[in-house]
Amino acid sequence: MSAKHVETIPESGTEVFIPLNKLKKSPKNARKTPHSEAAIEAYAASIAAKGILQNMVVEPELDGEGAATGFYFVTIGEGRRLAQLLRVKRKEIKKTEPIRCVIDTANDPHEISLDENVTRENMHPADQFEAFKKLAEERGFGAEEIAARFGVTPHVVRQRLRLGAVSPKLMQVYRDGDLTLEQLMAFAIADDHARQESVYERLSYNRDASTIRRLLTETHIAATDRRARLVGIEAYTEAGGSILRDLFTEDRGGYLEDVALLDLLVTAKLGREADAVRAAEGWKWTEAHLDFPHAHGMRRTYPHPVALSAEDQAALTTAQTAFDRLTEEHQTAEELADDVDAQFGELEAEIERLEAKRQAYDPDDIARGGAFVILNHDGTIRIERGFIRPADEKPQADTEEGSDAQAPNEGGETDGPTAQNDDGEEVVAEEEDDDRPLSDVLVRDLTAHRTLGLRLNLSEQPETAIVAVTHALAAQIFYLGADAHIVGIQPVKTDLAGHADGIEDTPAGKAWADRHANWARQIPRDVTRLWSFVAELDQDSRMALFAHCTALTVNAVKLPWERRPRALATAERLAEAVSLDMTGYWRPTVRSYLGRVTKARILEAVCEGVSGETAERMVDMKKVEMAEAAEQLLAATDWLPSLLRTAKPEDRVAAPNEAQGGDAYSQAAE
Repeated sequence: MSAKHVETIPESGTEVFIPLNKLKKSPKNARKTPHSEAAIEAYAASIAAKGILQNMVVEPELDGEGAATGFYFVTIGEGRRLAQLLRVKRKEIKKTEPIRCVIDTANDPHEISLDENVTRENMHPADQFEAFKKLAEERGFGAEEIAARFGVTPHVVRQRLRLGAVSPKLMQVYRDGDLTLEQLMAFAIADDHARQESVYERLSYNRDASTIRRLLTETHIAATDRRARLVGIEAYTEAGGSILRDLFTEDRGGYLEDVALLDLLVTAKLGREADAVRAAEGWKWTEAHLDFPHAHGMRRTYPHPVALSAEDQAALTTAQTAFDRLTEEHQTAEELADDVDAQFGELEAEIERLEAKRQAYDPDDIARGGAFVILNHDGTIRIERGFIRPADEKPQADTEEGSDAQAPNEGGETDGPTAQNDDGEEVVAEEEDDDRPLSDVLVRDLTAHRTLGLRLNLSEQPETAIVAVTHALAAQIFYLGADAHIVGIQPVKTDLAGHADGIEDTPAGKAWADRHANWARQIPRDVTRLWSFVAELDQDSRMALFAHCTALTVNAVKLPWERRPRALATAERLAEAVSLDMTGYWRPTVRSYLGRVTKARILEAVCEGVSGETAERMVDMKKVEMAEAAEQLLAATDWLPSLLRTAKPEDRVAAPNEAQGGDAYSQAAE
């Protein structure tokens, strides 16, 4: 039998090259938690770019008889061994790649493994940031090349380069422990060191990262702003505008730095749209505005129903038939093919275009009127048409019956000229003038008596009273300056858009505008025909118009400088009376509520709407992330802030004096 080959063991401290496939993981390694995939990737990239910078420390494997097997256990350098195996898998090296190692048989493998992981002090992050910056500046490495050499993503490299560019003064504050990494990342949003240091000096007790970002971007415009969405980032940058991006948070497109340029582009685009509307539709004028000019002081006209031409009706029928056929063919499809989806879009657009022709403005109104082109809160363009300037109104001829002629009395005679006696009483003059009208005093006298008669009769006829009140409200709401109402009721309308930004663009706001426009289209153009219109409505329609006009005057807005507790209490009673449920009109979103309150309020909302446990899990989140998470959690609930909740009548406890009408003295004193 041949003698067994005995592997020679090098002396401790000897540096040798050992094939990679002869290296094994040491069972005595103090690190039991496996290396992360990211760490192995980073090791592999570093070794590929620079080689193994630190030798592995190994001990020979011995068999049961104490003889060397030819394999070695890696005491220090397991991460590097795994990285080289990853490179073998990628076919970058062979499995027999020679690895430089140091033999150690004098020390306890477990102890030196522990020492390797415990006594080593990691580089301070600030040093790492500045080192990356130095590589980029002195060696000209780009983010992609640095990423490849260190096994991280280019985005991570860009983040570290941005941090390395923070003001040296603030970097030292970070090294001293007076700034957190999160705060340093917030400062990195801007490149201007002077501005960074200025904001740092302005900080008081509130050093929250979101506050730092807000102060650094307070002169910029977010890419989500309606102006930026209208113009588009591409058009803005093509015009020479610059964008500031935050590499550490979801900045939704960054911040536009050149506000003046953006406003110029917005004005130009709205102006072009206004010109296009005027040219296409024939209005006398069009005006472009960022917001709707509520104090325009103009009368508004609305389109009226018109019949489609035979050609348009035929086209509408064809489009509707094609749409119905396409719907039937694909009603069971879970997902539509792109070409089918495009067909649906084309047919819907054609149907919408033809349906719009069912409403048309009077040509005379178009010739005298105009339209406003406005920027919506979502960045889209809204066109409000049909406004008549006072100077463009038609002269109103005096058409009141009997204004210039006197009415005959029952005997066919007229009142003659009058004079007053010594007691001030009117007497008939001896010489009568058949053409002389009634005196002003007599007209007042007679019409006062007639008014009294109207009041007495009207008080006994509730249905006619509803007609009169509805007429008075509608005459003042739908006709500007038309003094045609006889009932002394004046609607006071509050512009809600001045109190709630974007309220007109909400589903509820659009529903109200559509309802108002629908009535405006039905109301007669001549105010003298309004009474007949109201009187001839059926009971349900008349009450609907009455309710609409009354509703327009409701004002439950709470202003900080107003003291009207009884009015707001009445608003509560009205909410109960109409069973108001605001969940149908308002939802808690980042924009509507959650992004505008404190973290404590957000947690309170989640606690009430979802659960206390869910709220507790969110305590450590940043405010922006907390608000976004809360929006998703509350979307499936009916949670409302207390100001929007309607109390149930049975839940309302009456005040001590409420049943007796309250304290008259205290009421009068307020």
